[in-house]
Amino acid sequence: MRRRHLLGSLLLTPLLTACFASEGSEGGDPGGDADDGSRLRVALAFPPAENLSPYGADATLLSRLGVTEGLTALDANGAAAPGLAESWRRENDRTWLFTLREATFQDGSEVTPAAVAAALTHATEAKPAPAALSGVTLTVKAQSAAVRITTTNPDPVLPLRLSSPSLAVLSPKAYKDGADPVGTATGPFELTKVNGSTSATLDRFDDYWGGRAQASGIDSRFIADGTARANAVRTGQVDIAEAIPVAQAATLDKATLKETATTRTTSLHLNTRSGPFKDPKLRAAAREAVDSSAVVKGVFEGYADPGAGIYGPAVTWAEGKRVQPTGRASAAEPNGTAVALATYDNRPELPEAAQVLQQQLQKAGFKVTLVVREYSRLESDALAGKFDAFVGARNSLVDTGDPVGVLASDYTCDGGYNLARLCDKKADRAVTEAEAMADTGERQDAAMRAEAAILGTDAVVPLAHQAIIVGVATDVRGVLLDPYERTLVGTGTRR
Repeated sequence: MRRRHLLGSLLLTPLLTACFASEGSEGGDPGGDADDGSRLRVALAFPPAENLSPYGADATLLSRLGVTEGLTALDANGAAAPGLAESWRRENDRTWLFTLREATFQDGSEVTPAAVAAALTHATEAKPAPAALSGVTLTVKAQSAAVRITTTNPDPVLPLRLSSPSLAVLSPKAYKDGADPVGTATGPFELTKVNGSTSATLDRFDDYWGGRAQASGIDSRFIADGTARANAVRTGQVDIAEAIPVAQAATLDKATLKETATTRTTSLHLNTRSGPFKDPKLRAAAREAVDSSAVVKGVFEGYADPGAGIYGPAVTWAEGKRVQPTGRASAAEPNGTAVALATYDNRPELPEAAQVLQQQLQKAGFKVTLVVREYSRLESDALAGKFDAFVGARNSLVDTGDPVGVLASDYTCDGGYNLARLCDKKADRAVTEAEAMADTGERQDAAMRAEAAILGTDAVVPLAHQAIIVGVATDVRGVLLDPYERTLVGTGTRR
Protein backbone atom coordinates (compact mmCIF):
# COMPACT_ATOMS: atom_id res chain seq x y z
CA MET A 1 0.00 0.00 0.00
CA ARG A 2 1.38 3.38 -0.96
CA ARG A 3 1.61 5.93 1.85
CA ARG A 4 0.99 9.54 0.91
CA HIS A 5 2.76 11.75 3.40
CA LEU A 6 1.88 15.40 3.23
CA LEU A 7 2.21 17.68 6.23
CA GLY A 8 5.81 17.78 7.34
CA SER A 9 7.18 15.82 4.37
CA LEU A 10 5.37 16.57 1.12
CA LEU A 11 5.70 20.34 1.31
CA LEU A 12 4.67 21.95 -1.94
CA THR A 13 6.20 25.06 -3.45
CA PRO A 14 4.31 28.18 -2.32
CA LEU A 15 2.49 30.03 -5.08
CA LEU A 16 0.88 33.46 -4.62
CA THR A 17 -2.01 33.69 -2.18
CA ALA A 18 -3.09 30.07 -2.14
CA CYS A 19 0.50 28.98 -1.44
CA PHE A 20 0.19 25.57 -3.10
CA ALA A 21 2.15 23.89 -5.87
CA SER A 22 0.90 24.43 -9.39
CA GLU A 23 1.16 21.43 -11.66
CA GLY A 24 3.37 22.21 -14.61
CA SER A 25 3.93 25.83 -13.58
CA GLU A 26 6.66 27.80 -15.26
CA GLY A 27 8.85 30.63 -14.06
CA GLY A 28 7.83 34.25 -14.14
CA ASP A 29 5.09 36.40 -12.72
CA PRO A 30 1.71 34.65 -13.04
CA GLY A 31 -0.01 38.00 -13.30
CA GLY A 32 1.47 41.23 -14.53
CA ASP A 33 1.28 41.90 -18.26
CA ALA A 34 -0.54 38.72 -19.28
CA ASP A 35 -2.34 38.95 -22.61
CA ASP A 36 -6.03 38.22 -22.95
CA GLY A 37 -5.39 34.49 -22.62
CA SER A 38 -7.73 31.60 -23.29
CA ARG A 39 -10.77 30.78 -21.23
CA LEU A 40 -10.51 27.70 -19.04
CA ARG A 41 -13.14 24.97 -19.13
CA VAL A 42 -13.49 23.40 -15.68
CA ALA A 43 -15.65 20.51 -14.47
CA LEU A 44 -16.49 20.41 -10.76
CA ALA A 45 -17.95 17.36 -9.06
CA PHE A 46 -20.46 19.08 -6.79
CA PRO A 47 -23.31 21.24 -8.10
CA PRO A 48 -24.27 24.09 -5.77
CA ALA A 49 -26.29 22.76 -2.85
CA GLU A 50 -27.16 26.13 -1.29
CA ASN A 51 -27.37 28.60 -4.20
CA LEU A 52 -23.64 29.31 -3.89
CA SER A 53 -23.97 30.65 -0.37
CA PRO A 54 -20.48 31.15 1.08
CA TYR A 55 -21.59 29.85 4.47
CA GLY A 56 -22.00 26.14 3.69
CA ALA A 57 -20.62 23.41 1.45
CA ASP A 58 -20.72 25.70 -1.60
CA ALA A 59 -17.97 27.88 -0.12
CA THR A 60 -15.25 25.61 -1.49
CA LEU A 61 -16.78 25.79 -4.98
CA LEU A 62 -16.20 29.53 -4.90
CA SER A 63 -12.65 29.27 -3.56
CA ARG A 64 -11.67 26.53 -6.03
CA LEU A 65 -12.71 28.76 -8.89
CA GLY A 66 -10.72 31.72 -7.60
CA VAL A 67 -13.79 33.81 -6.77
CA THR A 68 -13.60 34.40 -3.02
CA GLU A 69 -10.94 35.10 -0.41
CA GLY A 70 -10.74 35.67 3.31
CA LEU A 71 -8.46 37.67 5.54
CA THR A 72 -5.99 34.81 5.53
CA ALA A 73 -5.12 31.74 3.46
CA LEU A 74 -3.32 28.45 4.18
CA ASP A 75 0.22 27.83 3.03
CA ALA A 76 1.60 24.41 2.12
CA ASN A 77 2.62 23.78 5.73
CA GLY A 78 -0.94 24.36 6.95
CA ALA A 79 0.02 27.70 8.55
CA ALA A 80 -1.90 30.94 8.15
CA ALA A 81 -0.67 33.10 5.27
CA PRO A 82 -1.66 36.63 4.24
CA GLY A 83 -4.87 37.06 2.27
CA LEU A 84 -6.86 40.28 2.38
CA ALA A 85 -4.99 40.93 5.61
CA GLU A 86 -1.32 41.53 4.93
CA SER A 87 -0.38 41.10 8.61
CA TRP A 88 -1.83 40.55 12.08
CA ARG A 89 -0.88 40.53 15.73
CA ARG A 90 -2.42 39.23 18.91
CA GLU A 91 -3.15 42.03 21.35
CA ASN A 92 -4.30 39.80 24.23
CA ASP A 93 -5.86 36.39 24.81
CA ARG A 94 -9.11 37.33 23.11
CA THR A 95 -8.23 40.15 20.70
CA TRP A 96 -6.39 40.25 17.36
CA LEU A 97 -5.67 43.16 15.03
CA PHE A 98 -5.62 42.40 11.28
CA THR A 99 -4.06 45.04 9.04
CA LEU A 100 -5.68 45.10 5.59
CA ARG A 101 -3.92 45.37 2.24
CA GLU A 102 -5.14 47.70 -0.48
CA ALA A 103 -7.68 45.74 -2.52
CA THR A 104 -10.82 46.24 -4.55
CA PHE A 105 -14.09 44.34 -4.66
CA GLN A 106 -15.24 43.08 -8.02
CA ASP A 107 -18.06 45.68 -8.03
CA GLY A 108 -15.42 48.43 -7.98
CA SER A 109 -15.74 49.44 -4.33
CA GLU A 110 -12.75 49.45 -2.00
CA VAL A 111 -12.05 46.78 0.58
CA THR A 112 -12.37 48.95 3.67
CA PRO A 113 -12.24 48.01 7.35
CA ALA A 114 -15.96 48.77 7.61
CA ALA A 115 -16.77 46.47 4.68
CA VAL A 116 -14.67 43.65 6.12
CA ALA A 117 -16.20 44.06 9.57
CA ALA A 118 -19.69 43.95 8.08
CA ALA A 119 -18.91 40.86 6.00
CA LEU A 120 -17.56 38.88 8.95
CA THR A 121 -20.44 40.01 11.14
CA HIS A 122 -22.88 38.65 8.54
CA ALA A 123 -21.03 35.31 8.72
CA THR A 124 -21.43 35.19 12.49
CA GLU A 125 -25.19 35.71 12.07
CA ALA A 126 -25.67 33.03 9.39
CA LYS A 127 -28.00 30.13 10.19
CA PRO A 128 -26.69 27.50 10.44
CA ALA A 129 -23.34 28.92 11.47
CA PRO A 130 -20.39 28.29 9.14
CA ALA A 131 -18.43 25.22 10.22
CA ALA A 132 -15.36 27.38 10.88
CA LEU A 133 -17.26 29.24 13.59
CA SER A 134 -18.55 26.15 15.36
CA GLY A 135 -18.41 26.88 19.07
CA VAL A 136 -16.87 30.32 18.48
CA THR A 137 -18.41 33.74 19.13
CA LEU A 138 -16.60 36.79 17.79
CA THR A 139 -17.16 40.48 17.19
CA VAL A 140 -15.45 42.59 14.53
CA LYS A 141 -14.79 46.32 14.74
CA ALA A 142 -13.36 48.54 12.00
CA GLN A 143 -10.16 50.42 12.82
CA SER A 144 -7.93 52.67 10.74
CA ALA A 145 -6.66 50.39 7.92
CA ALA A 146 -7.44 47.35 10.08
CA VAL A 147 -10.11 45.29 11.81
CA ARG A 148 -10.02 44.27 15.45
CA ILE A 149 -11.56 40.87 16.17
CA THR A 150 -12.48 39.87 19.69
CA THR A 151 -13.59 36.38 20.69
CA THR A 152 -15.67 35.54 23.74
CA ASN A 153 -13.13 32.89 24.73
CA PRO A 154 -9.41 32.77 23.90
CA ASP A 155 -8.91 31.49 20.35
CA PRO A 156 -5.22 30.85 19.65
CA VAL A 157 -5.88 29.73 16.06
CA LEU A 158 -8.06 32.63 14.90
CA PRO A 159 -5.79 33.42 11.90
CA LEU A 160 -6.20 29.80 10.76
CA ARG A 161 -9.96 29.96 11.32
CA LEU A 162 -10.27 33.08 9.17
CA SER A 163 -8.72 31.23 6.22
CA SER A 164 -11.90 29.17 5.89
CA PRO A 165 -13.69 29.56 2.53
CA SER A 166 -16.91 30.03 4.51
CA LEU A 167 -15.51 33.27 5.97
CA ALA A 168 -14.89 34.91 2.60
CA VAL A 169 -15.21 38.68 2.47
CA LEU A 170 -17.83 40.09 0.06
CA SER A 171 -18.73 43.71 -0.67
CA PRO A 172 -21.64 45.42 1.13
CA LYS A 173 -23.71 44.99 -2.04
CA ALA A 174 -23.68 41.20 -1.53
CA TYR A 175 -25.72 41.24 1.66
CA LYS A 176 -28.95 42.87 0.48
CA ASP A 177 -30.62 39.45 0.45
CA GLY A 178 -28.50 36.70 1.98
CA ALA A 179 -24.92 36.63 0.70
CA ASP A 180 -24.63 36.83 -3.09
CA PRO A 181 -21.09 36.25 -4.46
CA VAL A 182 -21.96 37.27 -8.04
CA GLY A 183 -19.73 40.25 -8.80
CA THR A 184 -19.07 41.04 -5.13
CA ALA A 185 -15.96 39.04 -4.16
CA THR A 186 -12.25 39.89 -4.33
CA GLY A 187 -10.58 36.95 -6.11
CA PRO A 188 -8.89 36.86 -9.53
CA PHE A 189 -12.07 35.61 -11.22
CA GLU A 190 -15.46 37.27 -11.04
CA LEU A 191 -18.61 35.18 -11.01
CA THR A 192 -20.86 36.76 -13.64
CA LYS A 193 -23.57 34.19 -14.32
CA VAL A 194 -24.91 31.08 -12.58
CA ASN A 195 -27.15 28.64 -14.41
CA GLY A 196 -28.73 26.85 -11.47
CA SER A 197 -26.90 23.63 -10.70
CA THR A 198 -25.64 23.20 -14.28
CA SER A 199 -22.90 25.74 -14.97
CA ALA A 200 -21.35 29.08 -14.10
CA THR A 201 -19.49 31.74 -16.04
CA LEU A 202 -16.56 33.69 -14.65
CA ASP A 203 -14.52 36.53 -16.13
CA ARG A 204 -11.07 37.68 -15.16
CA PHE A 205 -11.07 40.46 -12.57
CA ASP A 206 -8.42 42.79 -13.93
CA ASP A 207 -8.06 44.83 -10.72
CA TYR A 208 -7.18 41.84 -8.55
CA TRP A 209 -4.65 42.88 -5.92
CA GLY A 210 -2.51 39.78 -6.52
CA GLY A 211 -1.95 40.43 -10.23
CA ARG A 212 -3.87 39.90 -13.44
CA ALA A 213 -4.79 36.26 -14.12
CA GLN A 214 -3.39 34.68 -17.26
CA ALA A 215 -6.70 33.07 -18.26
CA SER A 216 -9.36 35.49 -19.50
CA GLY A 217 -12.12 33.62 -17.71
CA ILE A 218 -13.60 30.29 -16.69
CA ASP A 219 -16.52 28.31 -18.03
CA SER A 220 -17.40 25.95 -15.23
CA ARG A 221 -19.71 22.97 -15.49
CA PHE A 222 -21.05 21.04 -12.51
CA ILE A 223 -20.91 17.37 -13.46
CA ALA A 224 -21.92 15.06 -10.63
CA ASP A 225 -21.28 11.88 -12.63
CA GLY A 226 -17.63 10.87 -12.30
CA THR A 227 -17.53 8.87 -15.52
CA ALA A 228 -18.90 11.89 -17.38
CA ARG A 229 -16.14 14.08 -15.88
CA ALA A 230 -13.48 11.62 -17.01
CA ASN A 231 -15.02 11.43 -20.49
CA ALA A 232 -15.04 15.21 -20.70
CA VAL A 233 -11.27 15.25 -20.15
CA ARG A 234 -10.69 12.37 -22.54
CA THR A 235 -12.65 13.98 -25.36
CA GLY A 236 -11.25 17.47 -24.82
CA GLN A 237 -14.53 19.02 -23.69
CA VAL A 238 -12.93 20.38 -20.51
CA ASP A 239 -9.42 21.45 -19.58
CA ILE A 240 -9.61 20.53 -15.88
CA ALA A 241 -11.85 18.03 -14.10
CA GLU A 242 -11.67 17.42 -10.38
CA ALA A 243 -12.25 14.12 -8.57
CA ILE A 244 -11.66 11.63 -11.36
CA PRO A 245 -12.98 8.24 -10.13
CA VAL A 246 -10.28 5.66 -9.51
CA ALA A 247 -12.16 3.26 -11.79
CA GLN A 248 -11.69 5.75 -14.63
CA ALA A 249 -8.03 6.55 -13.99
CA ALA A 250 -6.75 3.65 -16.10
CA THR A 251 -8.81 4.82 -19.09
CA LEU A 252 -7.11 8.22 -19.25
CA ASP A 253 -3.70 9.09 -20.65
CA LYS A 254 -1.21 9.17 -17.76
CA ALA A 255 -0.09 12.62 -18.84
CA THR A 256 -3.53 13.98 -17.96
CA LEU A 257 -3.67 12.50 -14.44
CA LYS A 258 -2.47 14.50 -11.45
CA GLU A 259 -2.65 12.64 -8.13
CA THR A 260 -2.76 14.80 -5.04
CA ALA A 261 -2.21 13.77 -1.44
CA THR A 262 -5.02 15.09 0.73
CA THR A 263 -6.21 15.10 4.31
CA ARG A 264 -9.55 13.61 3.20
CA THR A 265 -11.03 10.65 5.08
CA THR A 266 -13.99 8.53 4.01
CA SER A 267 -16.00 7.41 7.05
CA LEU A 268 -19.16 5.62 8.12
CA HIS A 269 -21.25 7.90 10.36
CA LEU A 270 -23.83 6.28 12.64
CA ASN A 271 -26.87 8.26 13.79
CA THR A 272 -26.47 8.38 17.57
CA ARG A 273 -29.61 10.38 18.30
CA SER A 274 -32.41 8.34 16.74
CA GLY A 275 -33.00 4.95 15.17
CA PRO A 276 -31.21 1.70 15.96
CA PHE A 277 -27.75 3.24 16.30
CA LYS A 278 -28.89 5.29 19.25
CA ASP A 279 -27.91 2.07 21.05
CA PRO A 280 -24.10 2.13 21.54
CA LYS A 281 -24.06 -1.68 21.54
CA LEU A 282 -25.45 -1.77 18.00
CA ARG A 283 -22.92 0.89 16.97
CA ALA A 284 -20.20 -1.36 18.35
CA ALA A 285 -21.63 -4.25 16.34
CA ALA A 286 -21.49 -2.14 13.18
CA ARG A 287 -17.92 -1.06 13.86
CA GLU A 288 -16.84 -4.67 14.42
CA ALA A 289 -18.54 -5.72 11.17
CA VAL A 290 -16.56 -3.23 9.06
CA ASP A 291 -13.39 -4.36 7.29
CA SER A 292 -11.86 -1.18 5.89
CA SER A 293 -9.13 -3.05 4.01
CA ALA A 294 -11.79 -4.46 1.69
CA VAL A 295 -12.92 -0.91 0.93
CA VAL A 296 -9.37 0.28 0.24
CA LYS A 297 -8.45 -2.64 -2.00
CA GLY A 298 -11.75 -3.23 -3.74
CA VAL A 299 -13.01 0.31 -4.12
CA PHE A 300 -10.09 2.74 -4.04
CA GLU A 301 -7.70 0.43 -5.91
CA GLY A 302 -4.65 1.61 -4.00
CA TYR A 303 -5.43 5.33 -4.07
CA ALA A 304 -6.06 5.27 -0.32
CA ASP A 305 -4.83 3.92 3.01
CA PRO A 306 -6.96 1.99 5.54
CA GLY A 307 -8.87 4.12 8.03
CA ALA A 308 -6.73 4.77 11.09
CA GLY A 309 -8.70 7.63 12.60
CA ILE A 310 -10.27 10.96 11.79
CA TYR A 311 -6.80 12.10 10.73
CA GLY A 312 -4.94 9.95 8.22
CA PRO A 313 -1.29 9.48 7.24
CA ALA A 314 -1.23 12.71 5.22
CA VAL A 315 -1.31 14.51 8.59
CA THR A 316 2.16 13.24 9.41
CA TRP A 317 2.22 14.19 13.09
CA ALA A 318 -0.98 12.30 13.89
CA GLU A 319 0.24 8.70 13.88
CA GLY A 320 2.95 9.27 16.47
CA LYS A 321 0.50 10.98 18.80
CA ARG A 322 -2.53 8.74 18.30
CA VAL A 323 -4.41 7.64 21.43
CA GLN A 324 -6.37 4.39 21.43
CA PRO A 325 -10.09 4.71 22.23
CA THR A 326 -11.28 3.32 25.55
CA GLY A 327 -14.63 2.64 27.16
CA ARG A 328 -16.32 1.31 24.06
CA ALA A 329 -19.59 -0.56 24.51
CA SER A 330 -19.72 -4.30 23.97
CA ALA A 331 -21.31 -5.35 20.69
CA ALA A 332 -24.87 -6.68 20.69
CA GLU A 333 -26.34 -9.13 18.21
CA PRO A 334 -28.11 -7.19 15.42
CA ASN A 335 -30.75 -9.92 14.99
CA GLY A 336 -32.02 -8.50 11.71
CA THR A 337 -32.13 -4.86 12.82
CA ALA A 338 -33.15 -2.76 9.81
CA VAL A 339 -30.99 0.25 8.96
CA ALA A 340 -30.99 2.81 6.14
CA LEU A 341 -27.49 3.50 4.84
CA ALA A 342 -27.11 6.61 2.66
CA THR A 343 -24.38 8.13 0.52
CA TYR A 344 -23.93 10.34 -2.53
CA ASP A 345 -22.69 9.62 -6.03
CA ASN A 346 -20.71 12.81 -6.78
CA ARG A 347 -17.72 10.76 -5.65
CA PRO A 348 -18.31 7.43 -7.42
CA GLU A 349 -16.22 5.51 -4.91
CA LEU A 350 -18.75 6.23 -2.18
CA PRO A 351 -21.67 4.18 -3.55
CA GLU A 352 -19.22 1.33 -4.16
CA ALA A 353 -17.93 1.64 -0.60
CA ALA A 354 -21.51 1.70 0.67
CA GLN A 355 -22.27 -1.51 -1.20
CA VAL A 356 -19.27 -3.19 0.43
CA LEU A 357 -20.46 -1.99 3.84
CA GLN A 358 -23.98 -3.17 3.09
CA GLN A 359 -22.64 -6.66 2.50
CA GLN A 360 -20.47 -6.58 5.62
CA LEU A 361 -23.28 -5.32 7.83
CA GLN A 362 -25.74 -7.84 6.45
CA LYS A 363 -23.25 -10.62 7.08
CA ALA A 364 -23.12 -9.42 10.70
CA GLY A 365 -26.90 -9.66 11.03
CA PHE A 366 -28.23 -6.22 10.02
CA LYS A 367 -30.84 -5.72 7.32
CA VAL A 368 -29.55 -2.81 5.21
CA THR A 369 -31.38 -0.58 2.76
CA LEU A 370 -29.09 1.54 0.58
CA VAL A 371 -29.99 5.10 -0.42
CA VAL A 372 -27.88 6.88 -3.07
CA ARG A 373 -28.54 10.44 -4.27
CA GLU A 374 -26.68 13.41 -5.64
CA TYR A 375 -25.15 15.35 -2.72
CA SER A 376 -27.28 18.51 -3.01
CA ARG A 377 -30.40 16.34 -2.68
CA LEU A 378 -29.03 14.43 0.30
CA GLU A 379 -27.23 16.85 2.62
CA SER A 380 -30.23 18.36 4.42
CA ASP A 381 -31.78 14.95 5.11
CA ALA A 382 -28.47 13.59 6.37
CA LEU A 383 -27.95 16.49 8.77
CA ALA A 384 -31.56 16.14 9.94
CA GLY A 385 -30.93 12.52 10.93
CA LYS A 386 -33.28 10.93 8.40
CA PHE A 387 -30.83 8.06 7.82
CA ASP A 388 -29.41 5.55 10.27
CA ALA A 389 -25.96 5.56 8.71
CA PHE A 390 -24.12 7.73 6.22
CA VAL A 391 -20.96 7.23 4.17
CA GLY A 392 -19.20 10.52 3.46
CA ALA A 393 -15.81 11.87 2.48
CA ARG A 394 -14.50 14.81 4.53
CA ASN A 395 -11.25 16.76 4.36
CA SER A 396 -10.31 16.97 8.01
CA LEU A 397 -8.50 20.30 7.61
CA VAL A 398 -10.67 22.03 5.00
CA ASP A 399 -12.71 24.25 7.31
CA THR A 400 -9.98 25.95 9.30
CA GLY A 401 -6.65 24.20 8.75
CA ASP A 402 -6.79 23.55 12.48
CA PRO A 403 -7.05 19.87 13.47
CA VAL A 404 -9.49 20.75 16.24
CA GLY A 405 -11.85 22.57 13.89
CA VAL A 406 -13.28 19.46 12.24
CA LEU A 407 -13.86 17.87 15.66
CA ALA A 408 -15.88 20.86 16.85
CA SER A 409 -18.00 21.13 13.71
CA ASP A 410 -18.57 17.42 13.10
CA TYR A 411 -18.67 15.70 16.50
CA THR A 412 -19.89 18.09 19.21
CA CYS A 413 -23.39 18.80 20.47
CA ASP A 414 -23.46 22.21 18.76
CA GLY A 415 -21.52 21.20 15.66
CA GLY A 416 -22.93 22.50 12.41
CA TYR A 417 -21.91 19.48 10.30
CA ASN A 418 -22.63 16.69 12.77
CA LEU A 419 -23.65 13.81 10.48
CA ALA A 420 -23.52 11.33 13.37
CA ARG A 421 -25.64 13.71 15.49
CA LEU A 422 -23.23 13.00 18.32
CA CYS A 423 -23.74 14.72 21.66
CA ASP A 424 -21.39 13.15 24.18
CA LYS A 425 -20.19 15.01 27.28
CA LYS A 426 -16.79 13.32 27.33
CA ALA A 427 -16.17 14.08 23.65
CA ASP A 428 -17.35 17.69 24.03
CA ARG A 429 -15.09 18.19 27.03
CA ALA A 430 -12.09 16.80 25.16
CA VAL A 431 -12.73 19.06 22.17
CA THR A 432 -13.13 22.08 24.45
CA GLU A 433 -9.81 21.30 26.12
CA ALA A 434 -8.13 21.01 22.73
CA GLU A 435 -9.58 24.34 21.59
CA ALA A 436 -7.95 26.06 24.56
CA MET A 437 -4.40 24.93 23.69
CA ALA A 438 -2.20 27.63 22.13
CA ASP A 439 1.05 25.67 21.77
CA THR A 440 1.10 23.72 18.50
CA GLY A 441 2.39 20.47 19.97
CA GLU A 442 0.05 20.59 22.93
CA ARG A 443 -2.88 21.36 20.63
CA GLN A 444 -2.03 18.33 18.49
CA ASP A 445 -1.80 16.10 21.58
CA ALA A 446 -5.17 17.36 22.80
CA ALA A 447 -6.69 16.84 19.36
CA MET A 448 -5.63 13.21 19.41
CA ARG A 449 -7.15 12.73 22.87
CA ALA A 450 -10.37 14.24 21.55
CA GLU A 451 -10.22 11.97 18.49
CA ALA A 452 -9.96 8.97 20.82
CA ALA A 453 -12.96 10.17 22.85
CA ILE A 454 -15.02 10.53 19.67
CA LEU A 455 -13.97 7.17 18.25
CA GLY A 456 -14.78 5.61 21.60
CA THR A 457 -18.46 6.42 21.06
CA ASP A 458 -18.47 4.45 17.77
CA ALA A 459 -20.34 7.36 16.19
CA VAL A 460 -17.88 7.31 13.31
CA VAL A 461 -15.91 4.49 11.72
CA PRO A 462 -13.00 5.72 9.55
CA LEU A 463 -12.77 3.69 6.35
CA ALA A 464 -10.10 5.14 4.08
CA HIS A 465 -7.69 8.05 3.82
CA GLN A 466 -7.70 8.93 0.17
CA ALA A 467 -5.88 10.77 -2.54
CA ILE A 468 -7.74 12.64 -5.25
CA ILE A 469 -7.10 12.53 -8.97
CA VAL A 470 -7.46 15.64 -11.10
CA GLY A 471 -7.78 15.37 -14.86
CA VAL A 472 -5.75 18.09 -16.58
CA ALA A 473 -5.36 18.58 -20.35
CA THR A 474 -1.73 18.40 -21.45
CA ASP A 475 -1.68 22.02 -22.65
CA VAL A 476 -2.81 23.40 -19.28
CA ARG A 477 -0.33 24.83 -16.79
CA GLY A 478 -0.58 26.19 -13.27
CA VAL A 479 -3.37 24.05 -11.80
CA LEU A 480 -3.23 24.37 -8.01
CA LEU A 481 -2.73 20.98 -6.38
CA ASP A 482 -4.14 21.71 -2.97
CA PRO A 483 -4.04 19.08 -0.19
CA TYR A 484 -6.87 20.91 1.55
CA GLU A 485 -9.02 20.96 -1.64
CA ARG A 486 -9.76 24.65 -1.28
CA THR A 487 -8.15 25.85 -4.51
CA LEU A 488 -7.91 24.59 -8.06
CA VAL A 489 -7.57 27.59 -10.38
CA GLY A 490 -5.40 30.64 -9.73
CA THR A 491 -3.73 33.57 -11.46
CA GLY A 492 -1.15 31.35 -13.12
CA THR A 493 -3.57 28.70 -14.42
CA ARG A 494 -3.62 28.88 -18.21
CA ARG A 495 -3.64 27.03 -21.53
